[in-house]
Formats: sequence, C-alpha cells, structure tokens
Amino acid sequence: MQKGQIRKALSGFYYIYSEGETYQTRGRGNLRNRKITPLVGDWVEFESDNLIEGYLLDVLPRDNQLVRPAVANVDQGVIVMSCVEPNYSLNLLDRFLVTLEYEQIKPLIYFTKVDLLDDAAYQEVRQVKAVYEKIGYQVFLPNQTSNDQAIKELVELFEGKLTVFMGQTGAGKSTLLNNISPELALKTGEISSSLGRGRHTTRHVELIPLNGGLVGDTPGFSAIDFTEIENTELTAQFPEILKASEGCKFRECLHIHEPKCQVKLELENGTVEESRYKNYCQFLSEIENRKPVYGKNKK
Repeated sequence: MQKGQIRKALSGFYYIYSEGETYQTRGRGNLRNRKITPLVGDWVEFESDNLIEGYLLDVLPRDNQLVRPAVANVDQGVIVMSCVEPNYSLNLLDRFLVTLEYEQIKPLIYFTKVDLLDDAAYQEVRQVKAVYEKIGYQVFLPNQTSNDQAIKELVELFEGKLTVFMGQTGAGKSTLLNNISPELALKTGEISSSLGRGRHTTRHVELIPLNGGLVGDTPGFSAIDFTEIENTELTAQFPEILKASEGCKFRECLHIHEPKCQVKLELENGTVEESRYKNYCQFLSEIENRKPVYGKNKK
C-alpha cells in the first residue's frame, strides 16, 4: 500500500502524486458504499503496480474541504475580484470570505482588471481595500499601469501551501495565473457581451506545483449558498463582528433585535462597516430560512 495526494480528478480517474511520480487510479467500490467521495487535495492510500492501473483504497482524514470548488486540505484561498466586466460585488466577496473563514482557510483578496478603471473608480476600489485591510485581510490591488509588484507579493505566499484561486466566472483567475506563470498556458475565455459574464473556461480542479507550493485554478461561479453554517455560527465568520460581540449582553446575540448589542453600537459609530453588517443580516436571513437538508454531515 502507498500513500499520496490527489492532484487531479477527471472522468472517473484520480491522479495521485507519490514520491515524484503520478499514478492514474480508479476508486474502489467500497468508497461508494462508505459514501466517501475523494477530492483533489486529499491524502489517500492506494495500490498500483504501474503508473496507469492503480486503485484508490482509502481517504485519510481532512483538515478541511470546500464544496465550490471541490478541493480538500486547503491552506489559503485567493478570492479574485474583477473591477469591471463583471463589476465586483461586496456581497459576493463577503460570501467567499465567510466560506473560507468557516473552513479555517486563510483568505487573500486580489483585484483584477485594474487597468480598465479611471482614476475615480480606482480610488473607490482603494477605499474598499482599506476597509478589508482594517478588518485584517490581506488585499492585493495592482497599480493602474502594472500588476508586477502585486503578483510578486502574492507569489511569495505560495511556498509550502495549497492555494486555490476562486471567484466568479470571468473574474480573470486563469489570466492571473498565466501572468504568474506563463508556462501554465491555462485556457482563458472572453467575456460574453450578451450575458455580461465569462464562459466557464476551467472545467475541473487541478493542483499545479508553483513556487514551492501547490496552486489550483478552479471553475468560476456567481452564487454561494450557506448549506452548513448555523445561525449562531455566523458571527464567528465576520472577524470584526466577532470582536465587537464580546461586549454584547447576551452570549448568543444575533445582533438584530437584541438589547444592549455592542455590534449595533459599533455599527452606529462606524467601527463596523455598514456594508458588512448588511451582508451579515442577509446571510443570517438566508440561513434561518433555508430548507432543511436531511442526512447532511455536521461539522
């Protein structure tokens, strides 16, 4: 029996990297019976006499997993936000952030298509950058003439990490990865002018060795649903709201109608950003009104 990591999953095959070699394997039937779905990023046990006819036997315990993109054992997630075509959405940005926070994955925020902004629009994005940096997030905003410095700073964080790139379709994830490492030659797509969003140019998750770490380019999407998070857990996914909540009168204060709520007080004095609080309230409503999913695995 051998141990390795799934670097790619495609058409029923799992490509496992182990001791300098990549093995093409299929999953044993007992994985289905045990309702185990191997994910890219999983550490696994497998057996193989050659590089193309192996069998994946078992999946080792995960540190975390994402549903969209479907990848496990992630260290950090680069949220790629397009400044134009499609325009960035703070609601979508916060959805990504909540998803990563819940799985204890370090978020990094990277703005693309900055060169298409006029000076006024660029200053607006700089203000957004300042808001999220104040919360504690690392934000990469290239200058309007070159993204070289921002890319250099981002790439320095790859070493020893499994990093996924995520963002809505057309945000420029594959283009950004091509700029980071041209030899990847990842397929990029044009924006559909009729739909105002990009075509799905990435069809599967694949981990690529890059700058001492592993990087995944993942399919784009424009919606994230909170299927696992409970209403009492949402506060902890907003760092600044969590910090403020320490002063709330009630331990499980949801910061909506409760008296003596420190979060609402800090919202009034500007310590908690209004857009973040509005998104918190929207997400809380979605969680409280979602239909129950029976038989799901709880964290």
